[in-house]
Amino acid sequence: MNKKWFKMAGLAFAIWYIVSRPEAAAGLVNQSLGGLGSAAESFSTFISAIP
Repeated sequence: MNKKWFKMAGLAFAIWYIVSRPEAAAGLVNQSLGGLGSAAESFSTFISAIP
């Protein structure tokens, strides 16, 4: 299949998921951003520990 079709299918699925389950989609985004924040904090701790 073409990359264009995969992108369009992924976008259609994301829109469908947001419309059909907005609470779950919001929770997923919240968890993802929390994970990124945790990773950034861990990376900062690692960098500051390097002499």
